[in-house]
Amino acid sequence: MADITSYDVIVIGVGSMGSATCYYLAKRGYKVLGLEQFDISHENGSHAGQSRIIRKAYFEHPDYVPLLERAYENWKTLEDESGQQLYFKTGLLYAGKSTNEIIKGVKLAASLYNIELEKLNSKDVGDRFSQFDFPGNFDVLFEPEAGFLPPEKAIRLYATEATKNGATIHANEKVIEWSARTPLEKKEGSGITVKTDKHTYQCNKLVITAGAWSGKMIPGFSNKIKVTRQFVAWIKTKNDEQFTLNKFPCWMIGDDDKHGCYYGFPLLDTKKFGEPAGLKLAHHFPAQTTDPDNVNRQTTKEDIEDLNYCLDKYLPGIFESILSTKICLYGNSPDENFIIDKLPGHEENVSIACGFSGHGFKFASVIGEILADLAINGKTDLPIDFLKATRFN
Repeated sequence: MADITSYDVIVIGVGSMGSATCYYLAKRGYKVLGLEQFDISHENGSHAGQSRIIRKAYFEHPDYVPLLERAYENWKTLEDESGQQLYFKTGLLYAGKSTNEIIKGVKLAASLYNIELEKLNSKDVGDRFSQFDFPGNFDVLFEPEAGFLPPEKAIRLYATEATKNGATIHANEKVIEWSARTPLEKKEGSGITVKTDKHTYQCNKLVITAGAWSGKMIPGFSNKIKVTRQFVAWIKTKNDEQFTLNKFPCWMIGDDDKHGCYYGFPLLDTKKFGEPAGLKLAHHFPAQTTDPDNVNRQTTKEDIEDLNYCLDKYLPGIFESILSTKICLYGNSPDENFIIDKLPGHEENVSIACGFSGHGFKFASVIGEILADLAINGKTDLPIDFLKATRFN
């Protein structure tokens, strides 16, 4: 017979959101088990790649801004507790036509929440950011308080701090299925059973933060989460000195012809930030649909063409060679906004967070807090009504 162990809460998926959830639950004194099918952290899902942008002038939806304010505070708390820097302030350069959805959204969020945002003219751009070449009809904006976070480091820190606070975290243990007893069947302390490839566990509350695997792990969500294959590259430039940290910002460019936005980071020291080496850039737009268990991780001709399009148009003359590439996964919701809620049909004891659509990592520090609230209290004071699962019904 399989070994059965009981917990207050089990968290399925210990990536960005799951590691933070384990941390908040353990800090509150609950007996929590985190189950991760891969390592902590890993390159198979959505959070690998050395750096993630954090920003407040949120073009996707201004209702995210209060959550971002809390996220910044919570990242600072983790820094203070761990003694490790996670937030690197570089500023963020936005560029695009005034009619572009990204530029319009950035201006709206900044005006509603009084976020500092500089408007740059062509001379400003030439003086401060001469690496770029923008069309004359582009608006160029700069958010000085934006920057980046190192995702793998943050996940490992949350997992470490969670363990210090009493959490149990199992890596390389895959959840096969879970089931919730009906109220008539339910015995105290055994509301939910979680079966993995190694053991069977029981818990009172379940939190599912399965990333690109959410459609497979959350009943009724296979049609709500579309997984896409996203190409990320690190390049050697002709003059690396121009692109180093503190000389070059994070950036996002809204391109009307290609849709979505291109984005990138300063050149990071691998001794401090880890591999890969090179200047990182990518295209934020849902790409080819894929199965998370069967992803083409080889670089394609189309990947290279898209990379060259961005470099030739906006960073001409800087490219020397491609140093490294990765494939990450987006779990896209129908409207590309997050889904954070009690699971419909299992509101009493199952909470979910998914559909982060390529822009979720910066929120991990606040989403962990929210999911701990939902699991323990059944509700949260943080403003997530616009992210309800029922909005797609």
